[in-house]
Amino acid sequence: MDTKSKLKMKKWDSKRKRLKYHLKQKNINNVPRLIVFRSNKNIFTQLVDDENSNTIFSVSSIDMELKGAIEKAKSKIEKSEIVGNTIAEKMKKANIEKIIFDRNGYKYHGRIKAVA
Repeated sequence: MDTKSKLKMKKWDSKRKRLKYHLKQKNINNVPRLIVFRSNKNIFTQLVDDENSNTIFSVSSIDMELKGAIEKAKSKIEKSEIVGNTIAEKMKKANIEKIIFDRNGYKYHGRIKAVA
């Protein structure tokens, strides 16, 4: 098997794993999902209501309201902690106590763990 086909299989496996996870977690007692996306430089989170198919709110490391705090952060993990704390504050204001943490196929480690 050449390297191109190995990469294709790896991508296909990760997509399949994500889809399987989403189908299991979708609409469990109508609890919103906290979806995390990680890029090389930034981290993005959004709270999604699957029942109505809309985003309740989102927070990312490129938001203007977090610009001062993010610039002071020394590492990507610290940036992720700031994003996690901000989305937790927004959830408290909206009286959301229970969520499903959707790590989007990423391992629960490092920046993903810092958001949670």
